[in-house]
Amino acid sequence: MQSDGLTMPPSFIADLAAWGERPALVLPGRRFVSYRDLHERVDRQVALFPRTRALIKLEPELSEHAIIAYLAALKAGHVVAMQAPRAAGTAAWTDMFEPDCAYCRIDGRWRTEHLGGSDKPLHPDLGLLLSTSGSTGCGKAVRLSAGNVSVNARSIAEYLELGADDRSCLILPLHYSYGLSVLNAHLTVGASLYVPSGSILDPGFLDGLAASGCTNLSGVPYSYELLEKVGFRDRAFPQLRFMTVAGGRMAPERVRAYDEHLRAQGAALFVMYGQTEATARIAYVPPARLKGNEDRIGVAIPGGMLSIADDEGRAIAGAGVAGELVYRGPNVMMGYASSRQDLARGADLDELHTGDLAVRETDGLFRIVGRMKRMSKIAGLRIGHDTLEHALERRGVVAAIVGDDEGLHAFFQGEGRLEDVRRLLVAASGLTLAHIMATHVPEIPRLPSGKVDYGALSLAAKQAIAAGHGDREGIESLFQQVFYPARVKPEDSFLSLGGDSLRFVQLSIGLEKALGQAPEMWEAMPIATLAALEKRETATARIGMDLIIRALAILLVVLHHETLWPLPGGSAAMVILAGFSLARFQMGPLLAGGGLAILRPLTQILVPYYLIVGAYAAVWGEVPWASIFLVGNFGFADPETRGMVPYLYWFIEAYCQMMLVFVALFAIQRFRRLAARQPFAMGMLLLGVALIARLALPILWPIGNRQIFTLPWIFYLAVIGWCAAIAETHLQRLLLVVAGAGAFLFFGLYEGVWIGTKIKYLLLIAVLVALVYAPRVSVPRWAAQLVLPLSAAGFHIYILHRFVPELLMTPLQPHLPTVLFSTVSIAGGIALGLAAWLLQRQLLKAAVNGRPKPGLSLNHLRPSARWAVLVRPLFAFGPQKEREIQHN
Repeated sequence: MQSDGLTMPPSFIADLAAWGERPALVLPGRRFVSYRDLHERVDRQVALFPRTRALIKLEPELSEHAIIAYLAALKAGHVVAMQAPRAAGTAAWTDMFEPDCAYCRIDGRWRTEHLGGSDKPLHPDLGLLLSTSGSTGCGKAVRLSAGNVSVNARSIAEYLELGADDRSCLILPLHYSYGLSVLNAHLTVGASLYVPSGSILDPGFLDGLAASGCTNLSGVPYSYELLEKVGFRDRAFPQLRFMTVAGGRMAPERVRAYDEHLRAQGAALFVMYGQTEATARIAYVPPARLKGNEDRIGVAIPGGMLSIADDEGRAIAGAGVAGELVYRGPNVMMGYASSRQDLARGADLDELHTGDLAVRETDGLFRIVGRMKRMSKIAGLRIGHDTLEHALERRGVVAAIVGDDEGLHAFFQGEGRLEDVRRLLVAASGLTLAHIMATHVPEIPRLPSGKVDYGALSLAAKQAIAAGHGDREGIESLFQQVFYPARVKPEDSFLSLGGDSLRFVQLSIGLEKALGQAPEMWEAMPIATLAALEKRETATARIGMDLIIRALAILLVVLHHETLWPLPGGSAAMVILAGFSLARFQMGPLLAGGGLAILRPLTQILVPYYLIVGAYAAVWGEVPWASIFLVGNFGFADPETRGMVPYLYWFIEAYCQMMLVFVALFAIQRFRRLAARQPFAMGMLLLGVALIARLALPILWPIGNRQIFTLPWIFYLAVIGWCAAIAETHLQRLLLVVAGAGAFLFFGLYEGVWIGTKIKYLLLIAVLVALVYAPRVSVPRWAAQLVLPLSAAGFHIYILHRFVPELLMTPLQPHLPTVLFSTVSIAGGIALGLAAWLLQRQLLKAAVNGRPKPGLSLNHLRPSARWAVLVRPLFAFGPQKEREIQHN
C-alpha cells in the first residue's frame, strides 16, 4: 500500500445525495434504495476501506452490495480492479497487480479482505482496471481514469436522452464495461436501475420486468437470443422507451425484427459499438437512421471522432474504402497493464486503433467488415484463438482454431475425442457447445514456412457448416424445404421467417429426427444455433400440447364423418388451434402492421383448395362461384346446384376469413397500440364481441343449420385460442378458463338439442384447459413419432379423407360389412392424407436440391390416365353424405 494522495472520483458519485428521495436501485420484492440511502451507505462503506490510496480488487455480482462497494471505492479515491466473480483468472490478477485488499463474497457474506499489497505507486489519474471486453485468458487489463468513466457516462446519457425518470433493467455483469456503463450513465442523471434476482431465462423475469416500470433494457446479442426464447416480443411493456444492443454483431434480421417491434410500440432500438479500451461506448446508430442500416455501427458518440486508417496509419478520406477503425475522444483508455509497475504510468495514447476493419459509407455511417487479428467476439466475450490453442495444448491436445463472431471451429490431431475437445473449449472460453465445433484431422495443414495454414482451415470450416455438420441431415436444408421458395440464411429463425402452424409441425418432425429432442423455444433460435446442437437420444420427447390436440382433432373429424357417431368437435378444436397458432407465431408481424406476412402462408392452403375447385368446375362444366370467392360457407349456394364445392371445405373458407379479420383489426393503429400494451385485456374484449356475434347470428341471419359453418358462429373459438396463447399469469389463465368453460357449457347444455353437441362442447373445455395449463408434455418417443406426422398431415387428411369411401371404395360397399367398410374408409382416408403430405415433402426436397426425384413424374402416363390420377379423386361426394356431414 502507498500513500500518494487521493484522486477525484467520477462526478456522478459526488452528486448522489443531490437526488434526494428519488429511487436509485429497485430490487426484487419492490424494495427501493433511494439516492439519499445510497449516498449514506456508500459513505459507510468508504470507512471500511483503507484510508490511504489503495488498489481494491472487486468481484462484483449483480447486487446492491457490489454496486455500493464500487461507488465507495471510487469515492474514496481508490483504484478498483474489476474481476468476474469466482473467475479462473482471479489468482493471476492477484499475482500480477498485487491488490491491497479485496471485496467479495466469503462464506455467503460480503467482506473486505486485506491482502499483502505493494509499495509500488498508483498513478493519480488511475481509477479503474477492467478486463478487455471480457477477454478470455488475456494477461492484461485496461487502465481507465476517473475522467474516462465520467465523460463516457455523460456522453451515453446524452445520446440516449436519459433523464431522472428513466429506469434500466440491469442484466449485464458489472465487471463488463458495457454493464458498468449502464450503471454509470443512469446514476449520472439521477435515473434508477432495476436489479432482477435472476437471469432472463428465469420464469418470472418478464413479469418482474413488466412490474418494475423499466424504460430501457440493454443487452448483448446473446441477451436477445434469450429474450426470444422467453417470448419477449409476445409481451407488452408500455413503459419501455428504448432498448440497446452492443458487445458484438447482432444479425441484421434480428436488429430489423426488434426495430420494427419497438417502433410499433413507440419505442426505439439503439445499435451501439464499443470497446473496453474506450471505457465503453464508441459509436451508435441513431434510431431514426436504423431502418435499412441494420449492419452499421453508426456515428461517433458525442465528444468522439471516428476515422479510417490504411496499413501505414494514414487517414482514408473517401467512402467505401476498408481500413482500420480509429477512435479519438476523452474516453480513450490510459493504456494496458500487465503488472503492478504499469499502474504508475500515465496516459500512453490519445487515440485508439480498434483492430477492426471498417468502411465509412456515403451516408456517413460506419460499418465493420472484419477483424485484423485472430479474435472472435461472441456473446459479448472477446475470444483469442491463440489463447484457446494454448489451453488445449496444456491438456495434451494439438489443435488449430479458426472462427468468426458466430462461432469457433477446432481442428485437432492425435487421440483426443471430438466431444472432449469441444467441452475443453467450453471450459476455456466461457461459451456454450452451440458456439463450438470440432473436427479430427490426421495432421494439421501447414505452409512451407511451417506455420499453420489457417486459410485452408477457414475454408474447411465453412464447408463443414455448408455440409450440414456431418452425417446428420442438414437443419438448414430442412428449413429451406419447409420455407421454399423463400431464401433461408443461417441467422434466420422460424419466427423471423414468418413461420406458421403448418410449418411448425413439419419442422418439429425434422428437428426431433435430427436432434433427438428439439430444445425449448427452438422456434426463436437461429438456424446456425440449432445446427450446432448435439443430438440427444432420450426415451421420451417433449412436444407441444397443440400438436397432440391437432392430431386427435383430425382423427375425430375423420371418425365422425365416416361413422356419424355423436363425436363432433374436431373442426371446432382446429379453429381454437388456428387462433392459438396465430398469436403464438404471428404476433410480431401483426403488432408491426405486417398483414402481408400473415396472409402469405395462406397459399399453402389455397393452392390445393383451388385445384379442387378447378377440378369440380371442369367435371361439372359450371363454375362454383361461391367457392371461388371463399364464401360458400355463408349459405349463398348449394353443392346440389353446383354453386359451391361440398360442405366439407367450409373450414378452409372460414379459416381464410378468420385471417382476414385479424389482419384487418391489426391494420388499425389504435387497435395495435392497445393490443401491444394490454394484449390479454384486448383479447378478452374481442372475445366478448365475438360471443355477442355468435348469440346474435341466429336472430339477425336465420339461415338454418348452415349457420354452423359461418364465421360469426365460430370466430369466438379462434379468439379463445388467441387468448390461450397470450395468457401468462395465473389470474389470466383462470379468467380465460372460466369464461371459455362458461360459454361452452351454455352452448352445449342450454342451446344444444343433440347429444353430439353436448359432447362437442365438453371436449372443447378439455382442449382449453390442456392448452392453458399443459402447453408442453413429455410422451414416449414412439407416441411422438405417431402424433407429429398426423399433426403435420392434418390439412392433407382433412381435404382428402372422403375420397376413399366416396370414390375409391364405392364399388366395394355392397360386398363389405358396414364395420369393415367404415374401418377401411377411416384408415384409408388417413393413409391417403399422409401419402399426400409425404409426396409434398419429397417434391419440396427435390425443388430445394435442384433436381427432380425419381418416380415422381407423371409424364409417362397417357393423358386420360394422368387425368384419372390427378383430377377424378377431387370431386363428387354423394348428396346423402353431404347432408349427413352438415351435422358436424
